[in-house]
Amino acid sequence: MTGEAFYLLCGVWALVMLAIFIHAIRLSYRIEARSPDLANRSGFPRNAMMFHTVTNINVARDEETQAMRRRMNRLLLIVLAGFVVMWAAIGLVRRMNS
Repeated sequence: MTGEAFYLLCGVWALVMLAIFIHAIRLSYRIEARSPDLANRSGFPRNAMMFHTVTNINVARDEETQAMRRRMNRLLLIVLAGFVVMWAAIGLVRRMNS
């Protein structure tokens, strides 16, 4: 694989991982809005409380919210798997070039 093709592949990979992560963040905000204990009532913007939504702390227990939480967890696992695959690909390319 030529260097240019590898760099192009890395760029596309980065855009896909970023898009999936942004989708997970948006799901986290939707989960927070549906959960009374996590809802932002301050009037000021704040960061997504992803740790709470991933670990199911103070998240509403209705089926639809839990389904959204499971979907967000799947998206985050896809991002994690994408980084593992990229790590393996970079290691393979380095081994081939040395």
